[in-house]
Amino acid sequence: MGEHDWSPARALVFANGDLHDGSAVQQALQQGAGALVVAADGGARLALACGLTPHLVVGDMDSLDEGELADLRARGAAIRRVAAEKDETDLELALLAAAEHGAAWVRVLGAAGGRLDQMLANVLLLTLDVLAGRDVRLAAGPQTLWLIGPGDHALDGVPGDTISLIPLGGDARGVRTEGLRYPLRGETLRFGPARGISNVIAAAGARVALDEGTLVVVHTPGRA
Repeated sequence: MGEHDWSPARALVFANGDLHDGSAVQQALQQGAGALVVAADGGARLALACGLTPHLVVGDMDSLDEGELADLRARGAAIRRVAAEKDETDLELALLAAAEHGAAWVRVLGAAGGRLDQMLANVLLLTLDVLAGRDVRLAAGPQTLWLIGPGDHALDGVPGDTISLIPLGGDARGVRTEGLRYPLRGETLRFGPARGISNVIAAAGARVALDEGTLVVVHTPGRA
């Protein structure tokens, strides 16, 4: 496995959690064929379980034993070990590494479930400045989660799918939707109340636009 075996334009990032296999995970793996594979510490096991050898493993390596690390090195993986006393989580380091290698398309697997604090932190990592302007999404089971800011955005999915729009870090203002069963027409989604949960795609080509703020978008095939 050499330095030219992957495309720097795309990256699959494996967190040290449960894979939660499903349609969104499988789609990410298919779309990420030939991508840079970065594992956050024990996320290397998830990558191997998916038939992928990480190109890079980053973290304090408290979840991998020396035998596993030796096997990963023998397979051609680069190991970037950091001190256990650090400010960043291993997944944050893995995302930073993907950005460092120039990935504009990133899919994160193994970031949902388990500890609630870790799962919340994993979602908030999508706000990292270095990820701005990149297509970065978490995939778990059938669901995909990503962030959008001011502007006009296409929504993944087909009629009948569930879309949730959740303000992050403050109110989202001037929210307008097309092709959703419960339309928004230049309205404000307040940070805290759950008004934007469980909308439904009613027509092909659904879109959402906003003037200010950040929205977490969660797509679920069919009715959630």
